[in-house]
Amino acid sequence: MKKKKLIVTGDRVLLKPDLDEERTKVGLYLPQTVKSKEEVIGGFVIQTGPGIPLAEPSDLADEPWKKKTQEMKYLPVQAKPGDYALFLQKAGVEIKYEGENYIIIPQSAILLIIREEEENFSFETSENDELPL
Repeated sequence: MKKKKLIVTGDRVLLKPDLDEERTKVGLYLPQTVKSKEEVIGGFVIQTGPGIPLAEPSDLADEPWKKKTQEMKYLPVQAKPGDYALFLQKAGVEIKYEGENYIIIPQSAILLIIREEEENFSFETSENDELPL
């Protein structure tokens, strides 16, 4: 039997949901109001699609029958595998693949991404400094 591979298309994101805990594995506390409504949940990004396809200006030419050999360009998805994302559950589609539960959502359903920074990056503030938004 051939090995199967999941391929996420477009601007969609494949997530492993983090449904069990009041406090997520990355340290976020979800208020009871959010948890009871289950409108916002968190999960780990497993895989992303290539992004939103962009039209080439040359595609709008007067001679659409001419063959073009240009490679497709995409506006990339912001989430990356390994990120933790808070997202709107109602926008997702739940699937089960090889005994594991996953959720596929469009990038627009992601509210927040938590990504581990590289070790050489440091962000220090004093009491008078404001955090950038």
